[in-house]
Amino acid sequence: MPRPTDVDATPERVVRTRMTGTQRREQLIEIGRALFAERGYEATSIEEIAQRAHVSKPVVYEHFGGKEGLYAVVVDREMSRLLEMVTSSLKQNRSRIRVERVALALLTYVEEHTDGFRILVRDSPVAAPDGTYSSLLNEAIGQVGHILAGDFSRRGFNPDLALLYAQALVGMVSTTATWWLDERTPPKEVVAAHLVNLCWNGLTNLEADPQLGTDRSHTAPR
Repeated sequence: MPRPTDVDATPERVVRTRMTGTQRREQLIEIGRALFAERGYEATSIEEIAQRAHVSKPVVYEHFGGKEGLYAVVVDREMSRLLEMVTSSLKQNRSRIRVERVALALLTYVEEHTDGFRILVRDSPVAAPDGTYSSLLNEAIGQVGHILAGDFSRRGFNPDLALLYAQALVGMVSTTATWWLDERTPPKEVVAAHLVNLCWNGLTNLEADPQLGTDRSHTAPR
């Protein structure tokens, strides 16, 4: 019986495909996003990012210049993604549909890009002023305020108060989305429906000159 040759005894060698520069960059962005969401900017190190990617630290520096550069890319991508979803939802002509779409767009982003939302709401001090969740909310407030100003004018209300109402509406939706980030119940469609119920029915029954119900002639109880 013939003896096995050295070739027969040699285990099959695993061939690993080398990543291209673009593939490596995308890998580092994904790893960075996950770590920043899990631990925050300060607690995440270049060394840990490199370890997860199975590369040396100089590779990370080569692509992004450092942790701050990688974080900036992650934030910019998430901001662009969320802004596109919110902006697209405002293209409807009917006001109620706009409110529905905005609420559902933000909740959908939270559901599909949880790590990204965690990073955005954390607002790291290294992020540029125009690249934070707060700046995105301000932009949304401006757009909603513009829409409400037109609605107010048509209904005989003071359009100068549109931004005040926009602040309240966007703040309510944003705060609810942050709460739902960890709760995840009820389903996003149910949450959006209740948000719209509160927003829309409140606007439908809007008073032109609201007054507080408190009798100001009485001294507040101590």
